Amino acid sequence: MTDHTVKAYDNELEALGRKIAEMGGIAEQMLSNAMDALATLDTSLARTTVAMDQRLDILQRDVEEQAILTIAKRQPLAADLREIIAAIRISGDLERVGDLAKNIAKRALKLSGETRLPRAVVGLKSMHEAAAMLLKDALDAYALRDVERARMVWTHDVELDALEDSVFRDLLTFMMEDPRNISFCAHLLFCSKNIERIGDHSTNIAETVVYLVTGETLPMDRPKGPSPAADYLPLPK
Repeated sequence: MTDHTVKAYDNELEALGRKIAEMGGIAEQMLSNAMDALATLDTSLARTTVAMDQRLDILQRDVEEQAILTIAKRQPLAADLREIIAAIRISGDLERVGDLAKNIAKRALKLSGETRLPRAVVGLKSMHEAAAMLLKDALDAYALRDVERARMVWTHDVELDALEDSVFRDLLTFMMEDPRNISFCAHLLFCSKNIERIGDHSTNIAETVVYLVTGETLPMDRPKGPSPAADYLPLPK
């Protein structure tokens, strides 16, 4: 390829990276807003969060279309092809994170008239903190091409799973104490599952980063078993 063509190709790859960065920022904000809306039953913030999902969907389609066009024009090999495939994969995961955050915001709208939020909301906040950290570290790993950080995200997802189990037990107890709690606790159970799934998509991004940088794939089975959530600490910058 000529220098001019190489420069144009580099610009196309950089444009993909910028779109992924924008998607990551939107997904993180949607998760934060959705959980704030749930905790405070803020219907205005919940609606704002739902509306943000449209931009994320548009960006995801843009990434796919640009990636396919780049493959068709440039016929990339090895590392460059992995770069494009990674962008497609990560954009898909971020679009799903947005969908899950939107679902939490919709649950907040349904609960807007509820005056008895259970103690499990504290557990949901802990889940949110863990999920938000996993997502942040996964996005940082992609931006920095940091394999070690990506592997840490992959191994720490088990802690979010443990938190989900704890929240499930709390909500089940609350429902057994008073049948009137069943309806809104059911909404919170769905929120808990949505947060857990956000953790799964963060680990998907981490797996993609490892593939992008090394060309290798992580094992099919992620680590399982008890692992105290309090032990999860963000990696240093």
